[in-house]
Amino acid sequence: MTHVSVSRGLLYVTVAAVIWGTGGPAAAVLYQVSGLGPVAVSFWRFVFGAAVMFAAARVARVAAARPRWTTVGLAGCGLAVSQAAYFGAVAEIGVAMATVITLGASPALVALGARLWLGERPGRGAAGGMVLAPAGLLLMAGDLAAVSPAGLALSLLSAVAYAAVTLLPRAARAAGGDSWGTAMWGFAAGGLLLAPIAAAEGLLPGGGEVTTLALLAYLGVMPTAVAYGLFFTGLSAVRATTASVVALLEPAAATAIGVLLLGERLTPAAAAGAAVLLGSVAFLALGESRRAG
Repeated sequence: MTHVSVSRGLLYVTVAAVIWGTGGPAAAVLYQVSGLGPVAVSFWRFVFGAAVMFAAARVARVAAARPRWTTVGLAGCGLAVSQAAYFGAVAEIGVAMATVITLGASPALVALGARLWLGERPGRGAAGGMVLAPAGLLLMAGDLAAVSPAGLALSLLSAVAYAAVTLLPRAARAAGGDSWGTAMWGFAAGGLLLAPIAAAEGLLPGGGEVTTLALLAYLGVMPTAVAYGLFFTGLSAVRATTASVVALLEPAAATAIGVLLLGERLTPAAAAGAAVLLGSVAFLALGESRRAG
């Protein structure tokens, strides 16, 4: 497996988070034009994503060996639950709230899992980032009082599964596994797990076939194959807790897309929250680079 430096790993995780920022808005539009449910959207996303990753490995002649079956199963379950629960939360409470709750809860869950499972200590920089970054996220979100119990539960379920997915590549690497192979086979397994539920929900769109196909392909290629491929590869060099905080750039990217491309207005509180979030991530990344150096 090719060695990845800490600085390159941080870059991969950062780019992955920015690409993820486009996934929620794309899914929200997809719900409106297709009539597909969250599990069906997740299933097709996994199908497209796994197909692209297998094709890329074949074209590039990359020897992405299949990890252990236990790793494949855990990755598949984690990815399936994380994505299906997140898209369910998006349908229930909207992109902004679902993203804020899911990602805001993730750093603490990842830090706890990293300490118990991997023996990683977050360090002062990561501990500060776990406090400041979610605080900035809350400022960006606004009022959380109106969030429905179902949306909150789905978001927290997604956060737990996402934390497990974040920790798994680190554990797999320690056992001699391959990051790309873990992601690739994980999406294949996740698609199989979601297939029966997606079939019951309805696999075929109810309208807007051309737009639906384009959005599903985009979700499968960019926020899935490309972003998770980069994220899993970055996790081979970056501590899990650090990566979970850097991944909080996702809502900042989504906000920037809304302001620059969709004409949305940025409130002073949201601007302050984005500044706190970006500052905490930059501080954490600098500390991680110094630790590696």
